[in-house]
Amino acid sequence: MASALEDPALIRSFRGHRAAVTGVAFNAGATELATSSLDRFLMIWKLKAQSRAFRFVGHTEAVTSVQFSPDGQLVASASQDRTLRLWIPCIHGESSVLKGHTAPVRSVSFSHDGHLLVSASNDKSIKIWSVRRQRFFFSISQHTHWVRCAKFSPDGRIIASCSEDKTVKIWDTRNKTCVDSFIDYGGFANFVDFNPSGTCIASAGSNHTVRLWDIRMNKLLQHYRVHRAGVNCVSFHPSGNYLITASTDGTLKILDLLEGRLIYTLHGHKGPVLSVAFSKGGEKFASGGADARVFLWKTNFDSFDYKEVLKQHSRRMHTDDPPHLLDIYPRSPHPHNERFQSVETRGAGFSNGVFTFKDDVSSEDSPYPPASALATSPKRKSENESESAMHNVEKQRGISPSLGNALEHIVEQLDVLTLTISILEQRLTLTEDKLKECLENQQKMLLQGREGE
Repeated sequence: MASALEDPALIRSFRGHRAAVTGVAFNAGATELATSSLDRFLMIWKLKAQSRAFRFVGHTEAVTSVQFSPDGQLVASASQDRTLRLWIPCIHGESSVLKGHTAPVRSVSFSHDGHLLVSASNDKSIKIWSVRRQRFFFSISQHTHWVRCAKFSPDGRIIASCSEDKTVKIWDTRNKTCVDSFIDYGGFANFVDFNPSGTCIASAGSNHTVRLWDIRMNKLLQHYRVHRAGVNCVSFHPSGNYLITASTDGTLKILDLLEGRLIYTLHGHKGPVLSVAFSKGGEKFASGGADARVFLWKTNFDSFDYKEVLKQHSRRMHTDDPPHLLDIYPRSPHPHNERFQSVETRGAGFSNGVFTFKDDVSSEDSPYPPASALATSPKRKSENESESAMHNVEKQRGISPSLGNALEHIVEQLDVLTLTISILEQRLTLTEDKLKECLENQQKMLLQGREGE
């Protein structure tokens, strides 16, 4: 009976944005949630029951990214209006504008000490800003196409960025140089972020893939092709053991990085899911979609041994590839109908360029019951029923399960080999360039020596 209680579950839905939600971010205490949208507004949702939500007005075009500062005293936003804004997340919603980019800004992110901001833009540049002085610090401009995302490492010494030039680059912030570059020939990365220890990065691919790269050894660690459309965003659990992904296929997926496999698929958004983020403690995560909805979810990763869950859910009734643990759908009322528990907003006045709103929440503040799961477990199906279902699926496929698993494994290994060869080719090219440069320098030194004699 306990296993169902440990599944990720939908807590609440927030309605207030009038267009796609492009970014979600928790404050440090997970008491507030900031969201950005194509409707040009920023919203701060108080997560306590019967509390107010605030809409901040300032950007003149779509807001593409949002993040709380580590201390929760500021909120940064990026917009297609070519600016960044720093907001004080209070009722007055005061903000200051940071100008410097010459094209729409795709992302904004604080350094972990809160002293710096990094932004990525369609002007092909990455810019670093001083938060205290609220001014431009320096710029990096070696990408050859739009830069989709840029993030600081936990120690602030390096920056990871991804671009439509199909590269993920690693930058040293001290000497402002590119120290490594990963090439993806299959597509470009929409989003990139560091794991909590800062040893690897995850990239969300337009070619439906998620990749984990070890930045110390400069190699591909894991490669997941679990979505049926582009991956728009990823978020690491604070433990570093889990990664959640958001995709245009309308689902969120949770990957167990220790086991190297997909364990949960979450349904609920109607249309592409554009953003996702764990809270700092990892007990909650939020998602935003093209349906203008914001969903708040809960999980118990820290309080439950998921190896036990993996043992219990080792079989699967669906024919979707690749196999994974659970498909989770919110229990009725379904989020696609209007009776779904939500936070409605009603205008309560206009002050200093900021609309303030009152929440319209149902009187019961209890979270949703655990989501139903369309996969086998001892509680839901008997072992015999599971085996019978798997046998029927195998019959429909016309191949034995061992052959199917072997083929899947071969395809995955071929993908990894292809990427490894690409990386080796890239390194060989770099080595050749360095050797050529060394020979040229040696020749110059010999000529200078002769001239000196």
